[in-house]
Amino acid sequence: MRFMMLMIPRGYEAAAPGTMPPAEAVAAMMKYNNELKEAGILITLDGLHPPSMGVRISFENGRPVVTDGPFAESKEVIGGYWMIDVKSREEAIAWAKRCPAANNETIEIRQVMEMTDFPADVKEAAAGFDELQRGKR
Repeated sequence: MRFMMLMIPRGYEAAAPGTMPPAEAVAAMMKYNNELKEAGILITLDGLHPPSMGVRISFENGRPVVTDGPFAESKEVIGGYWMIDVKSREEAIAWAKRCPAANNETIEIRQVMEMTDFPADVKEAAAGFDELQRGKR
């Protein structure tokens, strides 16, 4: 079962462009990341620049509208993520609880939809999806 663990740092929605975590926090997180790798459950992970450096594309009346960050209406934003492959939701929770997160950080865990979760008509509509997943750069 694949799960995405999303890091949600409170206050990151208002972080200035180029905001970086302190070296001590990165060192602690690297230790945790290596534990995930050594356990054989880590698929991928990344940290994200603050929303002030991002853009959002909304679709109003079928037309794309580009809005530069920061986004005033945002209350929670993603600061980074891990994709892990574990045997159960409980195992994903156990790994998230081991994260050296700061007091202002929350981890949201979301199970990834697998093709086996869908009915036959959706599987048919998604023909070729596996090839798209493997087509990563």
